[in-house]
Order: sequence, then structure tokens, then C-alpha cells
Amino acid sequence: MKSKVRFPFVYFYLEPNRIYMYKMDSTEYLTVSNWSQNGEWRSFEIADEEAFETFKHEETQPPEGYSIFVNQDVLNDMVEEINNSIQQYRSLLACKPFSRDPFKEVDSVHIVSSESAAGSVRVGLQHPKAVIGFTEFLAIGPIWKLHEKEGQVYRNEWLFDHINSEQDEFEGGNKFRNMLREIEDIPETLPIYIWYGNDAYEQTFLRFILYILRHKANVIYLMNSVELYEKYITTKDAQHEFLYTCHLASQDVRILFEKRGEVKALNEAELYQYHKEWETLSQAKGVLRTFRDNEIMEVKQNHYDSLILNTIKKLHEAQEQKDFIKTGSVIGEVLENRKEFKHADYLEYRIRDLIYTGFLELKGVPKSMSHYRVKLRS
Repeated sequence: MKSKVRFPFVYFYLEPNRIYMYKMDSTEYLTVSNWSQNGEWRSFEIADEEAFETFKHEETQPPEGYSIFVNQDVLNDMVEEINNSIQQYRSLLACKPFSRDPFKEVDSVHIVSSESAAGSVRVGLQHPKAVIGFTEFLAIGPIWKLHEKEGQVYRNEWLFDHINSEQDEFEGGNKFRNMLREIEDIPETLPIYIWYGNDAYEQTFLRFILYILRHKANVIYLMNSVELYEKYITTKDAQHEFLYTCHLASQDVRILFEKRGEVKALNEAELYQYHKEWETLSQAKGVLRTFRDNEIMEVKQNHYDSLILNTIKKLHEAQEQKDFIKTGSVIGEVLENRKEFKHADYLEYRIRDLIYTGFLELKGVPKSMSHYRVKLRS
């Protein structure tokens, strides 16, 4: 596939004689699932590849009733090329009718450890702000060289091979790279607030984001949601321990942000330390991390296997006769007893591995945790 840009148009040539044209009309980045919802697509036929270099769609009549048929790999490449072009021309696109500059007339940028927590920040903060939700759960999967394209491809391939997901094969990668584009687009005049907690995925997120921001001159504030919540909101008779930023309600966000005057901006020495910690973390190829004694620790991928097996044994003991148990019930029981780890899909991957290695029997089709049952092999 060949491509070229003539703003606001992006052209793609696919052999033997097909050209697809995309007209950019928004600053919104695309994914493989919404590629047809923004902008305008058209299709043309040309004589050969040589004609592509001088092709202008205004001089060609498109065929009536055309459709766009490309495989997912090609579509993903087209989406990435379009997103790169949107980023390159974002200032011009922001001037178009019905488009917008996400950083215009805002006084702060908030990078939040999950998309769900980002929703609470959007609702809770009334002042003009931009909010970017993080799209990855970094307690699981490789983070080797994740700040580089090579590492991102490596992580995506591992997730595709091991984690059952209803998401399109390329959707996660699109969202992750679009998030990085949004961070790169942040004007250096705006202060940045990073919202995170005290668990493996949020602490890993913190170091990754700070490393991504390392070349920017923005003033950066760290909003540790767990520590701030315990200091300003938790009461003596609180029934539940606050564990994750995603547990923040919108009214909690508002209260905590009102205390931001007590949070000092990171200095150069602190930033340097976080950068070094990320460089160390990103050299390893492990796929599971925990957070103990204020330190991110890599553990073996089978770290929770004994807990899974003991949980199934316990569930069997509650049965009149040992029988198959819904996989979702097993995972729910494990999560109830291990509140510091909350990734059901990783546990489902480990259950499948225990099936493949002969520890568990299977009944059903393991395409998702709701499609099969398991029991301890006799």
C-alpha cells in the first residue's frame, strides 16, 4: 500500500488499480472500529500505480455505489496513517466548523490511570480542563520497551495470544497510540495533574507516563488518590478500604482537587528518579507485577495458580458431589479474596493454562469465562 497527503485529503493506493481517499474534517483520532464515522471516504479507479503520484480526486469521477473492502491489517495501517496526518495538521483542523481544539481555553490537563476514573474526573472538576484516560492495565502483560513502537507491538502480540478479549484485534493498539498522541499534543504552558493509586498497575502507569512526558517542560503534579482520600475523606467509621483511583466518585474528585494547593510540583531530581525507575522496569520481559512495600515487583506468571486451584478445591467442598464449576464463579471468588489484584481476564488465562497442563478438566468452549466450566482433575 502506498499513501500520500494533500491536506485535508489522505490517499491510499491498493493494487491493482484502486485508490481510497479520506477527507479529514475533525481533530478526533480514529480506531478500526470507528473509522467510517468521522471524515469522508471515497473510492476511485486508476490505470496503474504510476498514475497515483499525480492523482487528484477532483479530476476523476468516482464510480457509483462504491464500497471499501480491505482486510483488517490494511485497514489498521490506513487508520494509523490517517491519525498521523490528523496530528500533523491538528491546528488547521481545529479551525474547521464543528471541530475543536481539545486544549483550547482549558487551564489544566489531567492524565488518569483508567478510562473509568477519567469519567469521574471529567464530571467532578467544573473548571475548564482536558482529561486523558489511560487505556492499559500495566499490572499484566509485557512492558518491555513500551515507550517505543517495538515494545508496543510486543505487548499487543502477547495480549492477543493470551488474553480473551471482546475488543477488535487492533482496537487496543489504536486506543493506546491515540492516547500517546493526545499526550504529545499537550501544550507546554498547561500544568499536568497525574491521578494514580498504590497498586501495581497504577504505579507502573505513573512511571510510564512520566517517562513519556520527559521531554516536555510542563509543571507536573502527582495526585495520589489513595493517600489524598485517606487524608481528606476517610472517616474513622469507614466501612470499606479505598484501594484504586477508579473507586473515586465525582464528588470525591472535587474535594481532593480543592486541596491541590498542598501538592507540590515535581522537581528535576524527582523526575529523574522516576525516569530511571521506568528504564529499569522496561528492560524486563515478565508479564505479571505486584506492588509491595512501595516497590513494583515482577513475579512469575503462575503466581496466582495455587490460589486458583485452592479456590476450586474450596468450591468443590461446598458441593454435594464434585462437579464442574462456572469459570466466572471461580474468578469472582478469587477476586473477592485478593482485592489487590483485579484483572479477571488474566485469571481466566491462567485457568486455561491449568487446563492445558492437566491440572483442570474442561467442559465447554474456552472462548470467554462465561462459555465453559472447570473442575479439579481426579
